[in-house]
Amino acid sequence: MGSPRTSANGNAAQLTNDMDDYMSMTIPDSASKLAQSETSVQRWGRKRREAESRAHQLSKAELAHQAQLNRDEALNTSLPVCSKGYQMMTRLGFKAGSALGKEGNEHARKEPLGVAVKEGRAGIGMERERKRKFEEDFNNHDGSKKRETEGDFRDRQAREREKKRTEGLCWGAMRVLEEFESDHSTTGEGAREEEDNTCRSLSEPSAGINLLWRGLVKVRDEKERHRRMRYDLQQGLSRTAAYEDPDEERQESQIWGIEEEEIEVEDLELNNFNTLEPAERLRRMVEYLREKWRYCFWCKCQYPDSLMDGCPGFTEDEHG
Repeated sequence: MGSPRTSANGNAAQLTNDMDDYMSMTIPDSASKLAQSETSVQRWGRKRREAESRAHQLSKAELAHQAQLNRDEALNTSLPVCSKGYQMMTRLGFKAGSALGKEGNEHARKEPLGVAVKEGRAGIGMERERKRKFEEDFNNHDGSKKRETEGDFRDRQAREREKKRTEGLCWGAMRVLEEFESDHSTTGEGAREEEDNTCRSLSEPSAGINLLWRGLVKVRDEKERHRRMRYDLQQGLSRTAAYEDPDEERQESQIWGIEEEEIEVEDLELNNFNTLEPAERLRRMVEYLREKWRYCFWCKCQYPDSLMDGCPGFTEDEHG
């Protein structure tokens, strides 16, 4: 049996060995443990995701958002103690949490000025001016402009449809007037000329035509002029190089201003007549047909005498 002294020394040595084993113990890394536990397919997928995240190019919106986060984080972070600026301010008597300037100044700032980032491209005072105009318009608004109700909208649509229908009736009355005037302007033998002969040429002035149906002739002349221009353009593009046009030199001289071309004079009388309401223009045409040609536009009939016996009346409503 050993002595107590020897037993105590043995226990101390055993405790020392246990402490040495604890200090020399190694903790396995989680990454190495994960690498040991994952399969080759999982490792390939992890490396692929890491490569994609490194190669990903941030868009403009993502870059702007990241810049805003970094800016907010920097503004919300106080001045670090290790910075040169903080050390210089400390030597000059600044203390954390106190204000700059003389002591006892109640209005001194304890926090730096906030930064307001301007995102638009307008001037500095543009937003303030826009707000001022908006407030003036709001204060000066007298409530006269009201929202259009459903009934007002229907009434307006009905008026527009009626105006369009009346405009179509005006064109029909002008065609009737043209037919009567053309038949009356034929030769004394009473035989009506061919349509090509009765049509007025483009160079003939329109001042001698009745004002009531002069607009129809003007529109027809414009359509004919455009048709001829398209036809001449197509002929010019499709002809061969050996083709010679005897009128080409004269046409080029008109284009370059060497030969003066007849210019259409603006018809002020017709313009003033077209400014009238369609109902007023139609009334004048119907009245002219009844007085001169004994023709009722609503009955579609020409009567033998000026009494026009059998015609219900002058207006469309009287004809039902």
